[in-house]
Amino acid sequence: MAPTHVLRCCQRGLAWIPVIFIALVVCWSYYAYVVELCLYTITMMGERIVYLIFFHISFVMFVWSYWKTIFTKPANPSKEFCLPKAEKERYEKEERPESQQEILWRAASTLPLYTRTGTGAIRYCDRCQVIKPDRCHHCSACDMCVLKMDHHCPWVNNCVGFSNYKFFILFLAYSLVYCLFIAATVLQYFIKFWTNDLNNSAKFHVLFLFFVAAMFCISILSLFSYHLWLVGKNRSTIEAFRAPVFRTGSDKNGFSLGFRKNIAQVFGDQKQYWLLPIFTSQGDGLTFPTRLVNADAEQATVTLQPDSNKCIPEVSVSPLSESQNRLLSNEQQANNTEDHPAENLVKSAESETVTMESES
Repeated sequence: MAPTHVLRCCQRGLAWIPVIFIALVVCWSYYAYVVELCLYTITMMGERIVYLIFFHISFVMFVWSYWKTIFTKPANPSKEFCLPKAEKERYEKEERPESQQEILWRAASTLPLYTRTGTGAIRYCDRCQVIKPDRCHHCSACDMCVLKMDHHCPWVNNCVGFSNYKFFILFLAYSLVYCLFIAATVLQYFIKFWTNDLNNSAKFHVLFLFFVAAMFCISILSLFSYHLWLVGKNRSTIEAFRAPVFRTGSDKNGFSLGFRKNIAQVFGDQKQYWLLPIFTSQGDGLTFPTRLVNADAEQATVTLQPDSNKCIPEVSVSPLSESQNRLLSNEQQANNTEDHPAENLVKSAESETVTMESES
């Protein structure tokens, strides 16, 4: 027992090494830019002031978003997704998977679940002993189930999910701005390095400041572009590689609500807070508006059914909340109009005929 505990403590300690490395690089970049470049190298006072102002704005926003990404605790499933004590004891005693699934189907009767495993079973975490909500996954590094889990990032030593995904996107954005600003403003002095126009004390810092900023800029740009694409599609990294399975089958676009609503899912409705690392994401992380469910004519009485060969009772799952239905009401009406153009044309023609008859 003791060796396992010591090993776990060592793993947790080693997990902070990437974060400490980033922190040291950022501290050195601050010293190199502010002291060595702005104070010792740049001679024009106006240029120095402008550089310092914009540098500190990008630096503060970068550190703020990075801090929030690291220290925001991942959101976990609520108690309603835990099995009752009696059902949990029955589940642990059962040896047949069919009987265990029967217990899970019964427990999931009051839960808003629309996704399953690849075999059509209830998604259950034996480690955390909870029924997984939609888009929830177990993180082996954090040893917990995380709501709307995207991935575990070693550079923040945290799991990126529902509670901090917006902070992670802003961290990538502001780190890209930070690196771009440094590379752009240091470029002219980097060129002077090769013409021997710099003093000896600043040569090392200016040279490596440009190389480090350019290197991080290239790597962050690709990652940031990929996550912007994911936000526009309303997918997580896990869903991009493994499409979620719904009652009607797997669909990688099952949670997509349209570009604008997908953006609002992460950044919220109040646009004035989009660029600030303040939590404004929509929902509670437990339930999500689902394109497939809302487009289904049987959505009001969604029924989760296992394979027909298994003797498991039919279980009804509660429909989406009123706020979720309201979120898609306008889009659903637009889709109905696009799907039945002929019927709309006939109705308009009939209305015009009635009008002409009444006038005659």
